[in-house]
Amino acid sequence: MRVLLVEDDQPVASFIRKGLEAEHYALDLARDGAEAESLVEGFDYDLVILDLVLPSIDGFEVLKHIRARKPLLPVVVLTARSRVEERVKGLDLGADDYVTKPFSFRELAARIRALLRRSSRPAEMVLRVGDLEMNRAERSVKRAGRPLNLTPKEFALLEYLMRNAGWCVTRAMIIEHVWNLSFDTMTNVVDVYINYLRKKVDDGFERKLIRTTRGVGYRIGEEE
Repeated sequence: MRVLLVEDDQPVASFIRKGLEAEHYALDLARDGAEAESLVEGFDYDLVILDLVLPSIDGFEVLKHIRARKPLLPVVVLTARSRVEERVKGLDLGADDYVTKPFSFRELAARIRALLRRSSRPAEMVLRVGDLEMNRAERSVKRAGRPLNLTPKEFALLEYLMRNAGWCVTRAMIIEHVWNLSFDTMTNVVDVYINYLRKKVDDGFERKLIRTTRGVGYRIGEEE
């Protein structure tokens, strides 16, 4: 799942990034309100974690912007503003949850999982390709009932392939979505991680799911 973190405090942002990436979330960071609004417009996110005290545009205004354009996008406000009046204002403006600093990362992660379970349709929460199953809320992957141990980046790559099952996705598309970078023709990072995934997903199985479209990219699916 792809999360947007809107936070201008670098130590706090690094702490949250490390924790969420360890739980296999793909994370983008916006350091001010204007950047947050631009990213929300340009990308599809599963959830936003939003600080309220931000440069350029106040977090309450960012929340209004999100609700006007993507009313169903889950938003967790994470802020040092703890007065009842501010919590009420945030919830009334459309926040789905309100967490005050200082906070426990375990609690934040649990609130995120609970919110994603409530906000996502079952078909979006569990992805299946053949006998391969990914539970996006539990951050787990199984093939033929056997658990697969994936790194955060491997999980994000497999999730992107499974969300586009049956379609060929190019290396440029993968780089942009999974690594949030512009495509560099000199890098082979996508091919390296595809090989990592193949060893975990396909090795030991007669039916191979991850396929190469020569000169184009990769797709996941069973033989037609």
